[in-house]
Amino acid sequence: MRAAILHAVGNDKLDIRDDVTLAPVGPADVRVRIRATGVCHSDLSAISGVLPQPVPLVLGHEGAGEVVEVGEHVTSLKPGDHVVVNWRPGCQDCDLCLGGQPYLCMKYVVEGFSKGNFRFGGDGATAYGMAGCGTWAEEIVIPFLGAIKIDEDVSWEAAALIGCGITTGVGAAINTAKVRPGSTVAVIGCGGVGLSVIQGARVSGARTILAVDPLESKHELAKKVGATHAVTPEQVPGALNELTGGSGFDYGFEVVGKSATIQSAWQITRQGGDVIVVGAGAMDDMVSISAFSLLFEGKKLLSSLYGEADVRHDFPYFAKLHKAGKLDLESMISARIRLGDLNDAVEALRSGEVLRQIVIMD
Repeated sequence: MRAAILHAVGNDKLDIRDDVTLAPVGPADVRVRIRATGVCHSDLSAISGVLPQPVPLVLGHEGAGEVVEVGEHVTSLKPGDHVVVNWRPGCQDCDLCLGGQPYLCMKYVVEGFSKGNFRFGGDGATAYGMAGCGTWAEEIVIPFLGAIKIDEDVSWEAAALIGCGITTGVGAAINTAKVRPGSTVAVIGCGGVGLSVIQGARVSGARTILAVDPLESKHELAKKVGATHAVTPEQVPGALNELTGGSGFDYGFEVVGKSATIQSAWQITRQGGDVIVVGAGAMDDMVSISAFSLLFEGKKLLSSLYGEADVRHDFPYFAKLHKAGKLDLESMISARIRLGDLNDAVEALRSGEVLRQIVIMD
């Protein structure tokens, strides 16, 4: 089968091969034929090493497809089921999972990256799968908990977006921040996840949603999906005065993954407000906030990993919101491409001009 492999961190080009094989399906695994998969900024971060991953590596983690084989112990799924790939499956048995935080469970992350636990093989093509998945391949083998059944009337493209960008962003607004109706929200970074945060804030009933991005080309789409205002970083002080009287926003979302933008989100959030870090940053990029501010400004600094989602509930829920016209997923797609176009897609992502490019599998 075909797959896109990263052989070394920092490589400029992916090795797109057609001789890749899959690991056998274990008793608790499923084999999924990928129908659509997104090109996410986290994939670019894996290429650059910002998000450490073992190599060789089949990239891709945002995907959806059809179950074609199940392990002997799998009873909840069957061939033909439509599923969204869950790149952070919880084991459902540890304290984190039982305590309502399955998105923090590390069991399958550790197993997926254990030495020699390759998901893909073939002559010169032995590789791990990104986040234990590797959706930039025609088929994948994953734990059954990493495949969440979804209604068949949800398009493959929409289902793929739900697998990462939508859940990460909408979940940050709904699950982590619990945005209140009538509140004010600022979102720094208007890529795919940032636009999803905007949609989550809109669904939650925020009255003012400020989108902040240096690329003015993204402002119109930000308004289309729910932002009431859109500015460049240089225009933020004026917008803050106009929209909040200078007091700051109730919620400040950082969706870039940089210490500078985290500090910016802190600065534009009001006293007693919530600052939510959604962007995935580098391990050596340190954030500096004074101890005085941390205490006396009363702000809460929150992280939101994978939208703090319990995907067993949230994937189908977000699909229902989409079908009801509450989430605009079609506007999030900037291009539909083929697997062979992935090197060009990665370059387009580096430019910052594209949102979600979706690979459609034949």
